[in-house]
Amino acid sequence: MPSRVQHVIDTHGSLVFPGVYDPLSAKIAERTGFPLAFISGYAVAATLIGEPDLGLLTQTEIIDRARQVCRAVHIPVIVDADTGYGNALNVVRTVTELIAAGAAGCFLEDQQWPKRCGHMEGKRVVDRQEYLEKIGAAVEARGDQDFFIVARTDALAAVGLDEALTRVDAARAAGADATFVEAPGSRQELAEVGRRAPKPTVANMVEHGRTPVLPHQQLVEMGFDLVLYPVTGLYAAAHALTTVYGQLHEQGTSAGSDDRLMAFDEFNDLIGVDEKYALAKKWSKDRT
Repeated sequence: MPSRVQHVIDTHGSLVFPGVYDPLSAKIAERTGFPLAFISGYAVAATLIGEPDLGLLTQTEIIDRARQVCRAVHIPVIVDADTGYGNALNVVRTVTELIAAGAAGCFLEDQQWPKRCGHMEGKRVVDRQEYLEKIGAAVEARGDQDFFIVARTDALAAVGLDEALTRVDAARAAGADATFVEAPGSRQELAEVGRRAPKPTVANMVEHGRTPVLPHQQLVEMGFDLVLYPVTGLYAAAHALTTVYGQLHEQGTSAGSDDRLMAFDEFNDLIGVDEKYALAKKWSKDRT
């Protein structure tokens, strides 16, 4: 039986899906109609600890956030597991804990620790064999459970395109369910990855990052199945907060910002206030 993520891919073909970073952003993604979401380590580092994606976020922190998000929505959620937070033994624990948290899958990458955002400078990768051992450990830890493993490599920037493609080929052969060559720097590189990487494969669309942001149909034609926008929601939220907080600070009021704010009743509906009222009323009746 296919995993939840594979079922989504089989149902939709190539699809666009967003990065989320907390239960609220995940609820909004689900309500908007996305059948799949991704917990971005970059976004969680920014929102949970207020720090950049430079290997500062811990295994425990990302697992806790995954548990919170997965409990809040019904759609499958893939989690950014970085490097697995250590060697193959750490990968086993990371995968086991993510499955227990309700995650539908993870990205697992080959950077040396401390890792950094894939669109930042100075990335280094571990030896290919060490990476494949981690993929093998993740596959074995998953066993026959519903968990979709995406093999990500940052070797394109650190070594070269041929090495990156060799790594994802080997990772797919080792049992990974999908592949992801991070940060192609041009349309030509992106097209080469889409043509040569084992399917299904990920296109990572980071606004103003290293990779050109292209329309979905063009990426489909290049060969990509999973088109991820990992930080679009984070950047939109940061921009919105900066705008409304700026007005509040300068003018001392939120008056005139109604077009930038979700209404009280609409927000309460989003977080399920009426359902909680109904539940409280039910148990109140049962006590009388």
